[in-house]
Amino acid sequence: MASSFQPPSASRLGISRREVLNLAVGVAALPAFSRTARAQNYPTRPVRIIVGFPAGGASDITARMLGQWLSERLGQQFIIENRPGAGTNIGTEAVAKSPPDGYTLLLVSVANTVNATLYERLNFDFIRDIAPVAALIRSPLVMEVNPSVPVSTIPEFIAMAKANPGSIAAASAGNGTPAHMASELFQLLTDIDLIDVPYRGGAPALSDLLAGQVQVMFENLPTSLEYIRAGKLRPLGVTTAARSDLLPALPAISEFVPGYEVSSWFGIGAPKNVPTNIVDMLNTAINAGLADPKLKSHLMDLSATVLPGSPADFDQLIVDETEKWRKLIQAAKIKLT
Repeated sequence: MASSFQPPSASRLGISRREVLNLAVGVAALPAFSRTARAQNYPTRPVRIIVGFPAGGASDITARMLGQWLSERLGQQFIIENRPGAGTNIGTEAVAKSPPDGYTLLLVSVANTVNATLYERLNFDFIRDIAPVAALIRSPLVMEVNPSVPVSTIPEFIAMAKANPGSIAAASAGNGTPAHMASELFQLLTDIDLIDVPYRGGAPALSDLLAGQVQVMFENLPTSLEYIRAGKLRPLGVTTAARSDLLPALPAISEFVPGYEVSSWFGIGAPKNVPTNIVDMLNTAINAGLADPKLKSHLMDLSATVLPGSPADFDQLIVDETEKWRKLIQAAKIKLT
């Protein structure tokens, strides 16, 4: 029912119309002021960083290193919460639907940009619902074969694959993972046909590669490094545009396959509409961490290159990667199995 209350006129209150308008403007600005005030006090309680992968992998290690840095710099705990499943979509959806107050963050990865096209139906729109905060690192994968495979170079592998189409098994940590996308892009650019063998994670895939059950895999370099140095796996090339400092004699695949580039990268995102003040504060703190010699050294132990920059820089990386994988998924007709 409509109220019958009528507010008193300005003249009855003894104030001018201009004073009334100024008061109205001040009241209208209160919600925005409150959000700004809250942002300026951030953080006043623990912050969660959701990781869409199991504990122990490169994503988890990266998040924990960053979380420790942010805890020390901002004076509140940054707690890592692993929510694996559905190719990181479970964790991403949880963040997308969280309050935009800066207390729930997401470890963003290349998987998010792949899933935007690979999955036909998602309960969120990654680019629309996740605000970019800061990029963290970029690291290479390594194309490696079981030593029983009679090749030592990229050209030799391509020649063997063309001579034996559909007979070489390529392992991956699952559909849509960087390892899977690296294999698909390699096949597309070299016009070869491998047998894609998805596993439920990188560990069982690597185990079967070591046992000779599959012949080739594109895997994170730090994970494979000890096996390469022990002669249990033979590396053919790294997937980044430049060579890796960990194996400087090993060529980049792009030296033989023009236009080839795949990186495993991570960054931090937040729910859309998080206050700009909080995004800027986190971005500044993260960039300070990427410049800190101690943290930078630990990240480089993962064969990583740090990616300092603004939220807009990270947003551009996300847009570019999403478009890159959309084109590949459509061209190669990749479907979930």
